[in-house]
Amino acid sequence: MSSGLLLKHAQLSGGPASDVRIQGGHIATVASAGELAPAAGEQVLDLSGYLLLPAPAEPHAHLDKAFTAERFGRAAPDLMTAIKQWHAHRATLSVEDVVERARAAALQTLARGATAIRTHVDVGEGIRLRGVEALLTLRDELRELIDIQVVALAYPVAGEAWADHRQMLCEAAEMGVDLVGGAPHVTDDPSGDLEVALAVGERYGLGVDLHTDERMEESHGLEELCQRCAEDFALPATASHCVSLGTMPAETQTKIAARVRHAGVGVVTCPLTNLLLQGLGISTLTPRGLTAIHPLLKAGAMLAAGGDNVQDVFNPIGCGDPLQTAQLVMAAGQLDAETAYRLVSDGARAVMGLPAVGFEPGSPAELLAVRAHSLSHAIATVTEDRIVIRGERVVVRTRVEREIDSAVGAFELA
Repeated sequence: MSSGLLLKHAQLSGGPASDVRIQGGHIATVASAGELAPAAGEQVLDLSGYLLLPAPAEPHAHLDKAFTAERFGRAAPDLMTAIKQWHAHRATLSVEDVVERARAAALQTLARGATAIRTHVDVGEGIRLRGVEALLTLRDELRELIDIQVVALAYPVAGEAWADHRQMLCEAAEMGVDLVGGAPHVTDDPSGDLEVALAVGERYGLGVDLHTDERMEESHGLEELCQRCAEDFALPATASHCVSLGTMPAETQTKIAARVRHAGVGVVTCPLTNLLLQGLGISTLTPRGLTAIHPLLKAGAMLAAGGDNVQDVFNPIGCGDPLQTAQLVMAAGQLDAETAYRLVSDGARAVMGLPAVGFEPGSPAELLAVRAHSLSHAIATVTEDRIVIRGERVVVRTRVEREIDSAVGAFELA
């Protein structure tokens, strides 16, 4: 049985070098560097040269689609084409294939620091419930390493023609998924799809996480979701993407952001995939394709940033790295480093319903050490030199080794 873990000489973001003692899976003591002496049987990890951060979380992934990009030859030219191509391909997938790729993506995301992942998984024609079976298997398999939340993603689900999809969504809930998902904005009856998702959530006591308004055209799914949550849907609700909000006039953004805050709806922006798929064909003043980040922050709404797809037909260059997401949202959203990182850490955990992580006694010991001297440096370099700590264990350590030919002289690299 572990006797605890002592982290020595860790640089805290915006603070001094410190020693951090972990006991019982939680932060026990934080002191100035060099003050804490190892206790009997305590493991010691020297973090000199590392920045110690609250571990990030991944609030929006599609592990069932991961690492399939090469099967399509080239990335889809737009979102709707990607959906069509993926739906044709998913019929060919076995449970074993999904488990294998999803496992690789989840462990890659863990190695880059995320100790929790929320993943959507397709439910519907062709794939049926095989993806759900695969992701629930993986959730249990990796439980000691990483928390995985599974969202059953089914659409369309409203109307007599889609009764089979509704039935599968209910079966997914009975199998043990964590949330009900959907994409009302790409269906013929967005309001109907929203009502079905909320009804299934209420029936099984599950929150919802809906792909919402992922389009450049004006769309009001976020407002409708907020209205329902403010009126009578008492379970957690997340709206992912919300791209349309970013296209609206400033006054409208401010009003809707206030409604989001009042309703307690979480919003997840996905900078990489939306930068790739939104605004295509607009050659002058091409929009960034993100949600209204600043109005949401100003309103105090629950806001997170996610990596979305990992090398699939929607996004051939995703890699499941929260630091990359922070870098992109910092640039595209014009944020400071602290706010950008907060969207992939505190914000992501809040949206996912997980306890906050900090450096106060009693905080969960879910930490990421990055070879960097500041948060801006870590986000700028996105170095792979990282140590992931969960409880009293180092669950992943990645070392980067760089060699320069000594014949050209001695150099110091940042």
